[in-house]
Amino acid sequence: MGVGRTASLLAAVGLVLWTAPAPAAETLRVGKAVPEAFSFVPLDVGMRKGIFKQQGIEIDEIAFAGDAKLQQAMAADSLDISLGSGPAMAFIAKGAPIKAIAAMAGPPLDLTIVVRPDGPKAVAELKDKKVSVSTVGGLTYWLVSETSRQQGWGPLGISIAPMGAMAPQIAALDRGDIDGVVTDISTALELEKKGKARILTRFGQIVKDFHVHVIYATDKLIASRPEAIRAFLKGWFEAITFMRRNKAETVAIATQVIGKDDDINGKAYDELMPMFSDDGRFNQKALDTLAKSYVELKALPSEPDMSKLYTEAFLPTK
Repeated sequence: MGVGRTASLLAAVGLVLWTAPAPAAETLRVGKAVPEAFSFVPLDVGMRKGIFKQQGIEIDEIAFAGDAKLQQAMAADSLDISLGSGPAMAFIAKGAPIKAIAAMAGPPLDLTIVVRPDGPKAVAELKDKKVSVSTVGGLTYWLVSETSRQQGWGPLGISIAPMGAMAPQIAALDRGDIDGVVTDISTALELEKKGKARILTRFGQIVKDFHVHVIYATDKLIASRPEAIRAFLKGWFEAITFMRRNKAETVAIATQVIGKDDDINGKAYDELMPMFSDDGRFNQKALDTLAKSYVELKALPSEPDMSKLYTEAFLPTK
């Protein structure tokens, strides 16, 4: 074979290799419990900074109006992965086809009770007052119930009013139909800034050992695409690392995603970054608190074996 022909052949082979398409990225349908909370901004950071794409993952992001609807979507195979609450692990004990795959956040630093500016001045004044939450039996419901219990009033010493989406709750507070609202810290700070409400308490001051947010995967995804789960979690924790090192960029993304201004999101960043886990490991004391909460909420008749509700098999290794 002549030199010219050999060179032509090598060039042709090189052209084939150069133009060969890259492996297609795997698409994962990922759900957020709510659209407007800073707690779920790591997903958007990972998407906008190309972190998930570097792991070969494309994200189809879907937001819901509460944890219950999120879990319904998981059960209906409308999602692959969800960013939900720790209390939602009770659904697994009831037979939901999902498993917790990472502890996303610890104490509930992201949730508060807000009252009208002329409302109660302390938690001790909430006895028999009406406080709204998103849904019956969910995280916000339990937090109010636990607040009442810690005050010595029992789980129902505060009247809990499930009202769904946040806008109707804020309207009801403004009218005086309710005395308080459980909301995320970003919304609380914005209401304070506008003079419409005042933060009465932060739940992180009330509940210490907890997993307020957990990442879930469907049993179907675990069985069929385990490497996609590993890639997603690797991307997630890289996004957390990016957020810790880049406040300004994180705040800018949060402003685009959840609609609050830079000042509010900057304050939310300072308050909430400490709650995010860097490795996704589950804490036994937090799991014990969750197990107890299921019984108190009457979600389960007895405390479940929590070890059967989660796995750490897909977490990144150091």
